[in-house]
Amino acid sequence: MLKLDKIDTFYGESQALFKVSLQVKEAEVVTLLGRNGMGKSTTIRSIMGLTPIRHGQISFAEKLIHTLPSYSIARLGLGLVPEGRQIFPNLTVRENLIATASNFTGSATPYTTDDIFTIFPRLKDRLNNFGNQLSGGEQQMLAVGRALMINPRLLILDEATEGLAPLVRREIWRGLAILKSKGLAILIIDKNLKALMNIAEHHYIMEKGQIVWDGTTAELQSLPDLQSRYLGV
Repeated sequence: MLKLDKIDTFYGESQALFKVSLQVKEAEVVTLLGRNGMGKSTTIRSIMGLTPIRHGQISFAEKLIHTLPSYSIARLGLGLVPEGRQIFPNLTVRENLIATASNFTGSATPYTTDDIFTIFPRLKDRLNNFGNQLSGGEQQMLAVGRALMINPRLLILDEATEGLAPLVRREIWRGLAILKSKGLAILIIDKNLKALMNIAEHHYIMEKGQIVWDGTTAELQSLPDLQSRYLGV
């Protein structure tokens, strides 16, 4: 579904990504792992056209997308939950969900607000609250719900549960498990390795702007030294 082929990304003259290649298949959950500052968010920004690549190719559903503007990439079916959530603080929960709702992908069963409330029941209780009246966890649920309202074929989460309380994290992971059961492809950045290995099939590890390892959950579980080397604090 999504394929990055040896992409290089720069900020000015400073190179941030070096020949990064990865792929996400239909209905697959994939993680992008690594310590802070290793290029994970830049990879996501490159996919979404927010930080254009200088070399290489990015394709989605066999269509080259690296030359497209961000809004065109989103309309193809890439839903982004950005780091920092970036919900609209002066809109209510309901308004945040419907503000950008669309069905450019032509889904036969497009998401409704009721579908979002089934996945994240807490949001229904906060329906008329403004974005700036929500807790961090509620804002993250809303950010996921907003991304789902464009009916994506691939959901991308940059720091899915960073800074959230354990109880709220469990609600986020439960919601993502529901989406996985529905066959939605997901690309996740997060630091909660145990939760990631419970939900994902394939993992990529980044170090200094490069992919230094990739493999299955079983392979990653069998390599504690690798986890310590690239993911330990």
